Parts: sequence; C-alpha cells; structure tokens
Amino acid sequence: MSGYLWQRTGAIAAGRVVGILRSADAESAVAAGEALVSAGITVVEVSLVTPGALDAIRTLAATPDGRMVGAGTVLDEASARLAILAGATFLVCPTVVPEVIACGNRYGVPVLAGAQTPTEAVRAAEFGAALVKLFPAGELGPAYLKAVRAALPHIGFVPTGGITGDNAGEWFAVGAVAVGVGGSLTSGAPESIRSRVTDFLAGLGDGMDQSGG
Repeated sequence: MSGYLWQRTGAIAAGRVVGILRSADAESAVAAGEALVSAGITVVEVSLVTPGALDAIRTLAATPDGRMVGAGTVLDEASARLAILAGATFLVCPTVVPEVIACGNRYGVPVLAGAQTPTEAVRAAEFGAALVKLFPAGELGPAYLKAVRAALPHIGFVPTGGITGDNAGEWFAVGAVAVGVGGSLTSGAPESIRSRVTDFLAGLGDGMDQSGG
C-alpha cells in the first residue's frame, strides 16, 4: 500500500488485526500470508526471524490489493531499510529502537515499537513511533491497558501476545487500536489458517457489537 505515514497508520487501525508470521521459510510465509489476506486479514507482519523474510515480504507486497505487509522483529536501522526496500509498509520492533523509528519516519513507514510499561510507551511516542506494541498483552490483561490509557490517551496501543477470538473484543473495548495475533492464528496449512481467521473475525465482530466498539 502506497501513501503517507498517517494513511498507513490508519490502514493498520482499519484492519484491526495484525497477522504475525514466523515461518520455516519464505515459501511457507507467503502461503500463510495469502491465506490470511484471502480470509479477511489485510495487515500481515513477516518476522525477520523467518529465513528468507525479505523475499516473502517482497512477494506478498507485490499484489496491489490494499494489503499492508510489514516486517517484524526489526532490531536495527540496516534491517529496517532493507525491509522497506523489499516493500514493507510498516515495521515492528520488540523494544524501543530509536534508529528503527527514525528510519521508518524518514521513508513514511509507520513503526510499532514494543513496550510494556508507561515509561517505555512514552519513550516510544517521543521518539516518533506511530503506535506502541503492548507486549506481552496476555500476561498484562485488558484492565492494564485501560489504566495506562487513562494516563496516556494520546498513544495508540496494539496489544500482542495471548490475543484470541474470545478476548480480542475486550481489548478493543478498552481502547486498543488493533491487536497482533501470531501462531495461534497464522500457523499450519493455508486452509486451516483460513478457517481459523474466519472464526476469529466472526467472533471479533460479535464481541465488538456487544462491547459497543
């Protein structure tokens, strides 16, 4: 997806779910990514721990259907630039890495910087992160995000880790911009992925309706 940084950030929020891929090879990542998109998840993150991750990003990003393809586990500026050149339209780092954030902003690519505490979240925002990846969300719980957002309402959070179809609606109810979901949704054969995504999104819709989100 082409566009300004704010448009790309908005597309992540509109997608609601970031499907996170950690695959055995590029071919498996592409197959899983296509399964996610075909089932309705339009924001796909390929972790750079995947062998051939840049090739997978390049292949997935080549289809101009509005999908967002990003790179995850970005630890340094060199990796950030290589991912962007491969076609990544967002970057995710597990911690606050100022060089990665600066590189993303330089090229109009939003960065989701990892944080667990309010101090880390503020640091991410002050360095220019578009969104904050709250991790590990499952151990922290929705009540934690609600409390943090009461003090930091200007920061957009993307809870990641331990998110399921049963609890995703609770995270949106307390103000999550989107949620990140990994192996529980994105591992296995493409047909299995499509089935799980369909169920997840259906449950998410029900949860959003009930929570008023």
